[in-house]
Amino acid sequence: MLSRVADSLYWINRYVERAENISRFVEVSAAMALDCPPGSAEPWQPLIDASGHRSLFDALYPGGGEQQVLEFLIRAEANPNSIVNCIALARENARQIRDVITSEMWEQLNGLYWTLVENDGFWEEPTPEQLREIRRGCQLFYGITDATLSRDLSWQFSRLGRLIERADKTTRILDVKYFLLLPSPDDVGGVLDELQWMSLLRSAGAYQMFRQSNVGVISPEAVASFLLLNPLFPRSVRYCLERIHETLQVIGRDAAAGTPDDLECMVGLTQARWSFSKIETLIAGGLHEAIDGLQQDLNQLHNLIHARYFVLPGGLSPVDTTVIPVSSASLSTTASGQDLACAPA
Repeated sequence: MLSRVADSLYWINRYVERAENISRFVEVSAAMALDCPPGSAEPWQPLIDASGHRSLFDALYPGGGEQQVLEFLIRAEANPNSIVNCIALARENARQIRDVITSEMWEQLNGLYWTLVENDGFWEEPTPEQLREIRRGCQLFYGITDATLSRDLSWQFSRLGRLIERADKTTRILDVKYFLLLPSPDDVGGVLDELQWMSLLRSAGAYQMFRQSNVGVISPEAVASFLLLNPLFPRSVRYCLERIHETLQVIGRDAAAGTPDDLECMVGLTQARWSFSKIETLIAGGLHEAIDGLQQDLNQLHNLIHARYFVLPGGLSPVDTTVIPVSSASLSTTASGQDLACAPA
């Protein structure tokens, strides 16, 4: 497979997954804001910390509140990872490889893009309806991809991008709650604390599955264990890492046998570490530190994947990495998104 094709497939799915996660986070925060008692910490600013763009937000919206956070995460041209920019960049990558993806995939992604860019009536709807429509559009793209794309290298690179992005976003939203929003000892186990943990589960689409596998009171340890170490839930870190390991084995199955290289060692060690850890051990050693280390490992894993599969001989990238403003309606310049790899928050 050509490096530029693999690169585009990988980034299409990272961007769509990123847009879907952001829409989910914002939708749940909006619902939580309605339930929070007067005087409690508002749920909007932590979303900026979870996105990893605190300095950019503060520069654009000093002292910004709810509306500024919504604008920044959903539509801001200056935010390269706003929902609209993510969908625009996913579409641009898809446009370049229309002969590789299915027509149904292209039509879904192209339709979602034009809904966001040219449908003024869409932006007149209530924000929760906008977010649900975006989330459904992203999920429909996943379903179409899985239903119409052959299980060859195209699908493997698509799956790889989706899984890495999903693992990263799960760790970020958990870290924000556990570290940045950790309540005072008097609040632990209270109504607001439980409400926040329920909202965290909903933001990961995990509330119902968590309730089926855990009975009783919602505790921080149980939530962290489910989102990090559950082997069956498709958004848990462990599940994603195990599937990433499987996918890279399929992609690299033609590699010469011998001493594993840096990529094989990295993915194997990371997957083993999070498949055979106990939540009590992680918490005792500092859950924030463990999550921060995992985010760095995911960044390193991305860099190794990029170096092996997406860089041409001589160290050249397969495509230009220019970030395209959404206002450019034609989006004719190439944008692979390599400069937008998730950096540690």
